[in-house]
Amino acid sequence: MKSESTTVLVTGGSRGIGAAAVRQLAALGHAVVVNYTRDAAAAEALVAPIRAGGGHAIAIQADVADAAQVAAMFARIDAELPRLSGLVNNAGVVDQPARVDQMDAARLQRMFAINVFGSFFCAREAVLRLSTKHGGHGGAIVNLSSAAARIGSPGQYVDYAAAKGAIDTFTIGLAKEVATEGIRVNAVRPGIIETDIHASGGIPDRARQMAPMVPMQRAGSTDEVAQAIVWLLSDAASYTTGAIVDVTGGR
Repeated sequence: MKSESTTVLVTGGSRGIGAAAVRQLAALGHAVVVNYTRDAAAAEALVAPIRAGGGHAIAIQADVADAAQVAAMFARIDAELPRLSGLVNNAGVVDQPARVDQMDAARLQRMFAINVFGSFFCAREAVLRLSTKHGGHGGAIVNLSSAAARIGSPGQYVDYAAAKGAIDTFTIGLAKEVATEGIRVNAVRPGIIETDIHASGGIPDRARQMAPMVPMQRAGSTDEVAQAIVWLLSDAASYTTGAIVDVTGGR
């Protein structure tokens, strides 16, 4: 991303890692788009202080699993904000812990629709705007993976781990596909991070419970993950593409 005012879209940006990335990007002077699915109040509470401080931020409701909603979101960004320079594919879900032989089709369809298809839909729209092949100025995409992609999450979230494994492959393939078109594509693979995604998966104390399994003996913070995201979006990472950066405390 260049130093002039440009726009970064953060999907699932109203909470957790996404919200931390939004705050850091806004502090650097970027216009930011906070995408959310349901929690309008949280999204507005995030963008309000950015605007009050003279920054440019808007919240846009869109289900990333719905290609039409994604296209409409990008069209609004085109109409209302400085040119797009970055995308953070952060929106994602987990489910209740379960074995594979307990998972029904609806669970699997939701897991892959949001975590995988949503990332594809958003990346497609971003490439159409960023690629020099399409008249764009270039830019960067950062996908959110998970250490689960390496570990497999047996007995808990094998479906989530498999979806994030798909994100790793997607990152590598897309990075090579658009490497000559001014777009860098990388991923950040968080480990055990203190966020409320654990509560949505039915284990609100999971970060504290898992901390002893981490070599650094603690959970990470959302700001620590966001710093990696912001670096990968920046010109400081100008020769980095197709990389998957672990932010896992050594796990």
